[in-house]
Amino acid sequence: MQKKISILGSTGSIGCSCLDVIRKNPRLFKVFSLSAGKNSGLLLKQVREFKPRYAVIADQKEYTALRKRMPSGVRLLTGKDGIIEIASMGEADICVSSLVGSTGLSPTYAAAGTGKRLAIANKESLVMAGQFIMDKARRSRTEIIPVDSEHSAIFQCLEGNRKADLKNIILTASGGPFLDCSKRHMSSAGPEHALRHPRWKMGAKITVDSATLMNKALEIIEAKWLFGVDSKKIKVLIHPESIIHSMVEFKDNSVTAQLSVPDMRIPIQYALSYPVRIESPAGNLNLSHIKNLSFFRPDTAKFPFLKMAYSVLEKGGVYPAVMSSANEVAVDGFLKKRLNITQIYEIVVNTLSSARNRKMKTIEDVEDTDRWAREYASELLKKKRGIR
Repeated sequence: MQKKISILGSTGSIGCSCLDVIRKNPRLFKVFSLSAGKNSGLLLKQVREFKPRYAVIADQKEYTALRKRMPSGVRLLTGKDGIIEIASMGEADICVSSLVGSTGLSPTYAAAGTGKRLAIANKESLVMAGQFIMDKARRSRTEIIPVDSEHSAIFQCLEGNRKADLKNIILTASGGPFLDCSKRHMSSAGPEHALRHPRWKMGAKITVDSATLMNKALEIIEAKWLFGVDSKKIKVLIHPESIIHSMVEFKDNSVTAQLSVPDMRIPIQYALSYPVRIESPAGNLNLSHIKNLSFFRPDTAKFPFLKMAYSVLEKGGVYPAVMSSANEVAVDGFLKKRLNITQIYEIVVNTLSSARNRKMKTIEDVEDTDRWAREYASELLKKKRGIR
């Protein structure tokens, strides 16, 4: 029987990889709904190929022209409300949340209430509102399966083991394009350098986050919520080969690792097919060709976001959301060449220092915090205040 799949963010890198998995497994999966931000051309192409029941274009300006070209039988929705509507539909068996940044917060929260499966790649939503999303999923009996390669690896390593036996989670990081250069050299690099990831082909925001290791900082917080562990049990190791995607250390000091070629279709497919494993379109991992697997501690002076992640987790309240939202603004400024890559950290740390901490009681509190942080960081960027 086919599983019906909704993809939030179908025109991004994760969404396109997800569609490739579905394309190669038509007897197992069928597209139920698709959503895109502004890329109406690619969305239309996807709709024509996969014939979903629903499609959403978030950008209102694209809606009118796209509606005239939409195939019959496909209902076209628009805006944030349209994305939340398809995320909330219990008719789909699996909702894949692959939206980028805080735009994924409300739809991911909505999908957590369907009582079906939520395959989550939008790490920012868990960073900002992990407690709310996990609590709603538990109340609704929604099954959450991680899509990030690192958290998929941890999920797989924990399968068949008792959580009580877990000693440490070990997140691996490639180190990005600036691993072997000095901080001074890194500060002079432009977007064209930051976007040259040595192992993965990803969207611009996540690629810059990988260059600063903010991506790993977000994953530390994500891991806390997904696996319900204390942050002291979450470690990070640089692993340039990107073959071991993460590891779990157990209290008997044995370590379990998940290995594969660096191809996002593997964890995406696992999230769709779990608990069954199916043939993958990704390449085979030829162990005889691997000459070296290296590991070392990250340089937290060059990559200070790692320490920041543990700090905001300890403080709690608004701080994780402020960190994530301010970073989005700063990364956008870097991609537009309004600041250098090391100044991303300065925008984030100055926004955090101006935030008034409080306990967030509702998802609306998280949304308010997101708006405040984005506005404050945007002002810093505009006036270049708080940037050395």
